[in-house]
Amino acid sequence: MAETEKFTEIREETATRIDEIFGQNVFNDNVMRQRLPKKTYRELRHVIDEGRSLDPVTADVIAHAMKEWAIEKGATHFTHWFQPLTGITAEKHDAFISHEDEEGRVMTEFSGKELVKGEADASSFPSGGTRSTFEARGYTTWDCSSPAFIKESGCGKILCIPTAFNSYTGEALDKKTPLLRSMDALSIQALRIVRLFGNNTAKKVSTSVGPEQEYFLVDENLYKKRPDLMYTGRTLFGAPSPRGQEMEDHYYGVIRERVGEFMKDLNTELWKLGVTAKTQHNEVAPAQHELAPIYETANIAADHNQLVMETMKRVAVHHGMRCLLHEKPYAGLTGSGKHNNWSLSTDEGVNLLDPGKTPNDNVQFLLVLSCIIKAVDIHADLLRQSAADVGNDHRLGANEAPPAIMSVFLGEQLQDVVDQLITTGEATSAKQGETLHTGAIALPDVEMDATDRNRTSPFAFTGNKFEFRSVGSSDSIAAANTVLNAIVAEAFSEAANELEQAPDFTIAVHDLIKKNLTDHQRIIFNGDGYSEAWVKEASRRGLPNVPSMIEAASALTTEKSVSLFEKFGIFTKTELKSREKVVYETYSKSIHVEAATMVEMVSKQILPACVRYAGNLASSVRELNGAGIDTSTEKEMLKDVSDNINELKASLDRLMGDLKKTETLPDGKETAFYYKDTVMLDMESLRKPADRLELIVDKELWPFPSYGELVFEV
Repeated sequence: MAETEKFTEIREETATRIDEIFGQNVFNDNVMRQRLPKKTYRELRHVIDEGRSLDPVTADVIAHAMKEWAIEKGATHFTHWFQPLTGITAEKHDAFISHEDEEGRVMTEFSGKELVKGEADASSFPSGGTRSTFEARGYTTWDCSSPAFIKESGCGKILCIPTAFNSYTGEALDKKTPLLRSMDALSIQALRIVRLFGNNTAKKVSTSVGPEQEYFLVDENLYKKRPDLMYTGRTLFGAPSPRGQEMEDHYYGVIRERVGEFMKDLNTELWKLGVTAKTQHNEVAPAQHELAPIYETANIAADHNQLVMETMKRVAVHHGMRCLLHEKPYAGLTGSGKHNNWSLSTDEGVNLLDPGKTPNDNVQFLLVLSCIIKAVDIHADLLRQSAADVGNDHRLGANEAPPAIMSVFLGEQLQDVVDQLITTGEATSAKQGETLHTGAIALPDVEMDATDRNRTSPFAFTGNKFEFRSVGSSDSIAAANTVLNAIVAEAFSEAANELEQAPDFTIAVHDLIKKNLTDHQRIIFNGDGYSEAWVKEASRRGLPNVPSMIEAASALTTEKSVSLFEKFGIFTKTELKSREKVVYETYSKSIHVEAATMVEMVSKQILPACVRYAGNLASSVRELNGAGIDTSTEKEMLKDVSDNINELKASLDRLMGDLKKTETLPDGKETAFYYKDTVMLDMESLRKPADRLELIVDKELWPFPSYGELVFEV
């Protein structure tokens, strides 16, 4: 039976009620409450909620219950599921098989030790030099605050235990460990803030995150005819289609039947995993779409976003398609991002970023807001770095995504409050939303928000949260949220240090709010982030403009960044240096793969096709000349093709020669900048004649599907 038929059969058997399928493959709080002894459940809740250590006896009881639940659901193996610095997840499957009894029956076992700790080869993952080949030991440790789940795939059903990943010498080798550390740091400092305002009952402040995920779909048969898509995730060649997104009819348009079937199955698979997939729609570019979840605690949101990306890829295959998560699969079409919606709430449900109806009177909100503005201004370079990846270099600052210049959008209402505070030291009023009169009897009047939205802002306040719009579609959200948590924790800490010692809190807090806003107002910008005027204005204000991933990397190891992260125990200096090195290595390797793919495509497919076409033209010229027919048009076509072929070959030789030079360069920053400043320019030069030739050469001879086929045949 074909894969598509098998999956359709499974889909038809699946319950369609959301409440019946949601979380059915998750060892969540409800399952634990039912299956664990009351004492064990209470102990685990204390560990999750209060950060206590998990004793071995309790771990054994939990492991046994988890194993029994998983086996009942058909699981045969378990794995420690973690997020190394590759940007994707990793897993090693172990069967529950323990041994045979005297009668030859297999025995199943899963101990607390196996639940809490695993071992992985730390030298085989990116480590930035903290691990050598002969230093292999690394440990995975259970993140008990993120529930275990069963993943269904071609391997069967696998119990996945979300874990962190650290080296034998203690360095974090993953995305999760620093995220969890940053969450702890922010909670501690945010509690100091809420205590100042009389809240003595809250025990924790958590960051809630909702990452919107953009993606492209492409027909699998066409995908397999594009080596660039297969090897790099983006098209390295491709002439513009006669129609792209000019008509603006794809965004929010009717979802195609085939895509709708994919979305239906994607939702079902995600709901089973406890992922709160809520919104789905067509995005701006043809074949581009978006999925958005409900907000969750940051580490769970990061885990779930990884599951979203994995599941998208898996389900797409079952529908004869491939899911493209690269930030820029197609030149000339809008790329994909991942808007990271971020907010702060106490464990009692109070959102610290809710301004209320009269934000001018909400002193706690204004203090929190001023601290965040201060944090983004001081650490704009670090926040930019947290959204840096290879594919995102094609988006940021390209008038389709936020600019590479970090700024904060507040909107009309909060901007007015801020202006009052800066000018007079107090805000006596706040603009309110008006009424939208539709002008039609059948349509009701609508209560408007107090401010518009700004899609060009990288860090925009959107009602009761901030939307960090710069994160790349293929990237983990862990780094961005680690940085956000860390920089805000620092600002809260400095505010609490001052206010806790103030003789008159009321006066001190108003003075501090005014000072924060006055000193850091340069980071606030409500205008068009795409305009050249903003680039000049940002430069005048002294805001950093960092255009590329590797230019952003050094922000990790500045004195202020090291001081920030070490102060709160999020990163050591060694861990930061290793991550900077990983950035350079990742960039160099990614561009090398792209360049090598271009060389292969041109050498083996594009050049031969073009030479064959030129040969056909030359034969036609000879035949027509022999018949006494005017061949001026054919000769002009032949010259055009020949000139482009010559340019193509010269560009190919230059790229191959410059790639050869990389073999003698040392690993690290120098090599990364060589790829950026030399190899990338060679690649751009090689693409130009190839794309021109695609518009000339006979379609039957051109070796690859066109842009039009890729984005419209889905």
